[in-house]
Amino acid sequence: MSTRFLRYFFEPRSLAVIGASEKNFSLGGQVVVNLLEAQFAGRIWVVNAKDYGEVHGCPCYLSVEDLPEVPDLAVVCTPASEAPGVVEALGHFGVKAALVLTSGQGHRATNYRERLLEAAQKSGIRVMGPECMGILVPARKLNASYAPQNIKSGKVAYIGQSGMLGNAIIDWANGRGIGFSHLVTLGNSVDVRLADVIDYINRFTGAQAILLHLEHLPDCRHFMTAVREASRNKLVLAIKSGRTPEAQGDPLLITPGLPNRDPVYDAAFSRAGMVRVDNSEELFDALETLTRMRPVRGDRLAIISNGLGPSMLAVDRLIHQGGQLAQLNANTTQRLQDWLPTDQSRSNPLDIGGGATPQMFVEAIQIISEDPGVDAVLVVHAPTRLAPSEATALALIANKKSFKRNLLTSWMGLNHAFPARHEFNLAGIPTYLSPEKAVQAFMHLVNYQRNQQLLQETPPTLAFNTAKEARASAQQLVSEVAAQGRGYLTHQETKLVLEAYGIDVAPTAYAQTPEQIAELAEAIPGPKALKINHTTNCYPFHYRKHPHKVSAGLLHDLETAEDVRLGAVRLADKVQEKFPESQFHDFVLQPMQRGKHSMQLNVGITRDPVFGPVILFGIGGYKVNILIDRQVALPPLNMTLALHLIHSSHAGQLISGHSAHAERDLQRLAELLVKLSQLCSDVPLLKGLEINPLLLNRDGLMAIDIQCDLGEPAYHAIMPYPEDLRKQVILKDGRQVEVRPIRGEDAVALLRFHSRLSEESIRFRYFHNKSDLTKRDLSLLTQINYDRQMAFIAEETLADGTQEILGVSRIWTDPDNIRTEFSVIIRDDLQGLGLGSLLMNKLISYSKSVGTLEMIGKIMVENHPMRGLMKHLGFRCTYNLDEQVIDAVLPLNEPANEWQRHRLAHPVD
Repeated sequence: MSTRFLRYFFEPRSLAVIGASEKNFSLGGQVVVNLLEAQFAGRIWVVNAKDYGEVHGCPCYLSVEDLPEVPDLAVVCTPASEAPGVVEALGHFGVKAALVLTSGQGHRATNYRERLLEAAQKSGIRVMGPECMGILVPARKLNASYAPQNIKSGKVAYIGQSGMLGNAIIDWANGRGIGFSHLVTLGNSVDVRLADVIDYINRFTGAQAILLHLEHLPDCRHFMTAVREASRNKLVLAIKSGRTPEAQGDPLLITPGLPNRDPVYDAAFSRAGMVRVDNSEELFDALETLTRMRPVRGDRLAIISNGLGPSMLAVDRLIHQGGQLAQLNANTTQRLQDWLPTDQSRSNPLDIGGGATPQMFVEAIQIISEDPGVDAVLVVHAPTRLAPSEATALALIANKKSFKRNLLTSWMGLNHAFPARHEFNLAGIPTYLSPEKAVQAFMHLVNYQRNQQLLQETPPTLAFNTAKEARASAQQLVSEVAAQGRGYLTHQETKLVLEAYGIDVAPTAYAQTPEQIAELAEAIPGPKALKINHTTNCYPFHYRKHPHKVSAGLLHDLETAEDVRLGAVRLADKVQEKFPESQFHDFVLQPMQRGKHSMQLNVGITRDPVFGPVILFGIGGYKVNILIDRQVALPPLNMTLALHLIHSSHAGQLISGHSAHAERDLQRLAELLVKLSQLCSDVPLLKGLEINPLLLNRDGLMAIDIQCDLGEPAYHAIMPYPEDLRKQVILKDGRQVEVRPIRGEDAVALLRFHSRLSEESIRFRYFHNKSDLTKRDLSLLTQINYDRQMAFIAEETLADGTQEILGVSRIWTDPDNIRTEFSVIIRDDLQGLGLGSLLMNKLISYSKSVGTLEMIGKIMVENHPMRGLMKHLGFRCTYNLDEQVIDAVLPLNEPANEWQRHRLAHPVD
C-alpha cells in the first residue's frame, strides 16, 4: 500500500486505451471519446488486435509491444478473461500504471481479481480496478473514464468505490455548476486502495476538501492513518453504504456486544477527524457547501425569513443538530430597531414580514452579517407578490460582496423557486430545497471544526500508572491459557488480569464443591450472590432471555451457609441438565452489592472484524441488551477521548445531571476506560472483555460480573502507544533519564521545554523564529501517528515528581516507508551531555527496525554543532545551492526490490 507510481494515474503525459473500437457500446471507445472531448494534451494510442488502423482518429496498434513508446497510463477495457494477460504485458513493457475498467465474471470475480493482482506483482505495475469508472482531473484535461459527461474544474476531490454513484454525482454537479479537482472511483481495486489515493490527494494536490464514498475498507489502519493525516489539512466528509446488517451483505461480519456495527464506523470517522453524512441527499448538499462556503468560525447561525413558520423549521433542526442561534449584540439590535417597523421582531430568527421586498432582504443581511457574534446567515424565503422568488434572489446576488459572513439560502417552493435556485447556482451561492437541509449543510462545517478542536485538545497528564511487573504477569497468564488451547478466561483469571491493571473487582471466593463454598460463606456477612462458572457462561456479551432463571447460573440473596450449599447443588444440577458438554470450573461467591446510590454500568472490550479492538461504555445490568446504551471508541484512549466517550452516552448524561460528585465520578470512569485501552494494547490475544455490572457509587468503582475470551492477535486500526520502546539511560553528568516515545499528555511539558530554548536553537530547528507553540502545534507535535511518525523525548523526573523534557528527536516517514526526515533539538543548558547523539541513535535504530530505506534532514549552514553530529553518525552531508542548506543523508536499509530502488532514484514517483 503506497503512493508509488500514482502520479502516472493523475498526471499522465501519454495514454494507451487497450481494447477500444468505434463499435456502438464499446467501453474503450467511450474512453477515447471522453479523452478527446476533454482535450487531453498528451498522446493517445489505442491497442486492438483487429488492426483498425485508427480509432476515433487515434493511431491503433496490434499489441502493447507495438506501441511507439511506453505510455504513462494504460486504460484496460478488454474482456475480463483477457485483462490479466494484458496487465502482465503492460508491466513487462514498462508501463507504471494500469486502469482496469472491465468488471468481474460473476461467481468467478474473486479468481479474476487474484489473477489481476498476480499479473501486476510480476513487474510492479500499479493497478486501479477492476470495476472502476475511471479518473477525471479537469485541470489537466483528463477524462479517462466511461462517464457520460465531463466535469468542471473545482477544489473538492471525490474518491468513491461505486462507479454508478460517481456517474450520478457528475450529473448532479454539472446541473449545479459545481466542479471537482479530482474524481475517481476505485471499484473493487486489487492494488491501489482508497487510502493510497487519499494519501496522494492530500500530499501532492491542491484539493481543499475530500469527499469519500465507502462501501468496504480492506485495510483499516492504512485508511485511518491516511485520513487522520488528511483531515488535519483538509475538510474530509464521508458517506458509508451498508449501515444496517441487511445492507452489509455478510452475516459473518459481526461485532460481539453490538447489534449493529455502524456505530463503530461513526467512532472511527470521528476519531479520524472526518464528518459523516447520512445519505446521498446530504452528500450532494455537502458538496455544494464545500464548494461555495468559506470555513466557519463557530456554530452561531442567524436566520432571516419573511415568515416565522419557515424560520422555525430551521431553528428546530439547528438545535437538534447541536448548533446555536446567534445572539445579536446591542448595536445590531439598535440598527434593526431603527430600520424595521415598530411591530416587527428584532431578535434571531429575524422575521421581516410577509410584506418584505427584495431590498429589505438585502439590508437585513447586511446589518446582521456585520455582527461579530454571527458565524453564518441563513435566508429562508417563501414567494410573495412583493418579494418574487427570482427577483429577490437576483437582489441578493447583486449585493453578495457586501455580506460579511457566509450566506446560505433556502428558497421554498418549486414552480417560482426553481429559477431562483438556478440563479444562485450560477452565482456560486449555496442554496437548498428546505431550511432543514440548509441547516444540516451548515452543521457539516461546524462538526468539522469541532472534530478538529477535539483532535487538538491536550489530554491531562495521567494521574495513575499500573506497575509494569503486574501488567507483565497478566500478559503471561493470558499467554499460558492460550497455549493450553482454551479460548476464554475463568472468572478468577479475569479478576487477576483486571486487578493487575488497577481495576477493583468485588471481594470474591472460589471453590470446587458445594461444601467448600458453604464453608467460605461463613466468613461473608449479609446476603450473598452465588454463580457457577462453566464454559458456556465464560464468554462476554452472551445474554440470556431470562437472566433470573436457575439455568442462567446465578442466585441472589442467599443468607446462610446452608442456603449457599443448597444453591450450589441446584446450580450444578441445572448446568448438568442444560449444558452437559460444558466444563465446570468453580463456584463464585460474592457479597450482594446494594445501596450507596449505586449505578450499574457496562464497560468492556470487543473486536470489530474491520477496525479491530473497540472500547464499549453504557448503562449496565441484566437489561443491557434491551436498553442498548452502548457507545464505542477506538483505542488507544487518553483521558480527553475517554471523557468524550462517557459524555456521548445516556449513562454519562445521568451522571453529569444527577451525581452529587459528577466530576469525580466522570474522572474515575475515564481512568478505568484508559486502563482498559492499555489492557487491549498490551494483550493482543484478548478478544473480548465485559464488566457488567460495573457499580459506580460514593465508594468508587467496582466490577461485579466479568467475562473474557481470547482470539488471534489483534490488529489495531490506530497503532497503540509503543511501550516497548521505553528505555532508562544515564547521561555523562550522572543524571538518570528515560528515553521514550512522545504522547499527547506531554503537551504541557513540551511547552515548558520550548520556553527554555534560545532563539538560535529555535531557528536552527524550525528555520525561523517560533517564539510560541499554538494549540494546533502542540497537537501535531505530541498526538502523533505512530504508523508514520515517531518522536522520542529524553525525560527527567524531578524531586517533586514533575517530568521535564530535556531533548526531542523526531521523524516523519513517507507512506511508502522509503524516506524519513529527522529533526532533533536539545535544551541549551544541556549541550555536551551526549543527548543529541543518544536521541539520534534512537531514531536511527528505530527506523532501521521498521524497514525505512533512508534518513534525510536539512541543516542550516551556520549550525556547526549539528553538522558535526551528522558527520559523527555517518551522514553524507552536501551543500544545497538552491535552498542554501546542508542536506544530510544516511542509508538505513538496502532496497528489497526494483521499485524501492526506483523510488530512491526518483523521489517524485
